[in-house]
Amino acid sequence: MLIASDPVNAFVDYPAIPVPNAPSGPLAGLTFGVKDIFDVVGYPTGSGNPAKRAAGIAAGNAPVVQKLLDAGARFVGKTHTAELAFSLDGRNDHYGTPTNPASPGRVPGGSSSGSASAVAAGLCDFALGSDTGGSVRGPASFCGLVGLRPTHGRVDIGGAMPLAPDFDTVGWFTRDVETYERVGAVLLGEDVAGPDLKRPILARDAVDLMLGSAESEAIAPALARAAAVLGKPAEVVLADDGLANWQTLYRTLQGFAAWKEHGPWITANDVKLGAQTAVRFRVSSEVTPGEAAAAAGRRAIIREHVRGVLGADGILILPTMPGAALMVDAPETEFERFRARAISMLCVAGLAGLPQVSLPLAAVHGAPLGLSLIGPAGRDRALLAVARRVMKG
Repeated sequence: MLIASDPVNAFVDYPAIPVPNAPSGPLAGLTFGVKDIFDVVGYPTGSGNPAKRAAGIAAGNAPVVQKLLDAGARFVGKTHTAELAFSLDGRNDHYGTPTNPASPGRVPGGSSSGSASAVAAGLCDFALGSDTGGSVRGPASFCGLVGLRPTHGRVDIGGAMPLAPDFDTVGWFTRDVETYERVGAVLLGEDVAGPDLKRPILARDAVDLMLGSAESEAIAPALARAAAVLGKPAEVVLADDGLANWQTLYRTLQGFAAWKEHGPWITANDVKLGAQTAVRFRVSSEVTPGEAAAAAGRRAIIREHVRGVLGADGILILPTMPGAALMVDAPETEFERFRARAISMLCVAGLAGLPQVSLPLAAVHGAPLGLSLIGPAGRDRALLAVARRVMKG
């Protein structure tokens, strides 16, 4: 890393190799970290796994990293990731768990754990992450940050370790929306044409997934704030068959893709995975092609349904996560219960390929809790403009 100290274990302990950036540009004066699944010239791409880290040094920068450097931002180090980017909590058996600066003792969220931790601790102005099933949105909610999952395919994800390409996206973290928009102007380009986003819609079945009365009471003022800015929302139930079924569908598709990407390498090299990563890949290896094909067909129906609910001018409002981050030492059964409920909420944007931004607008049990807005495909910057209005109240 290229900073003086890292008290929260956000950065990987690589040698401090400077990476040239443009002397001027729209991001001049800003520093950034990079999740260690993206190639950065002169550094390994460790992906949270010792075998990946030992595989060699990147000869070039991932396109998204190069864009940031060309815009004048200064690289300060690679940040920890959950192993092979396959975790919502951010724990890593090989390298430890970054501290959650907003609530020490709780997990920072994953898999973009180090990036969220670095930004929340003020060690850099923004940090790149990736979001497949919630790996930007979840840590943003847990660490009190702004985090966007862009429209799928909006930002070039070349030069990054894939997990499930049909869901993988590039995201980033900041402490405020204004900086987020500044980075977004560089990475997102221009939106597709469309009307103003002016029709708020509350995802009632997502709101009903909050863990308990304390969480429901905590998110209520944030929902009221969004309604005060955007107008009283219409209420919808997105999933007639239940969002729990949607999360099962998502996990089937993600697991099948993850094993296709990493299974042959894991098997051929007898790779030593952390305990929970090993469980996830074992389960993923059991998904059959027939199950994946059936899930893909169902996903296409869900995608059109959610996009139809939004139309060209809708803003879907929902909590980002069902509660605050769990304590690092919580029982594994508690992590799995939380994960199932969280993915039931997070999978909506993923299955539909839509942009979702998490905003730090609530807190429960002394820890942050995010409120999310989902917008139409290709309207990411319009969605961020709406987010700025909601944050200002």
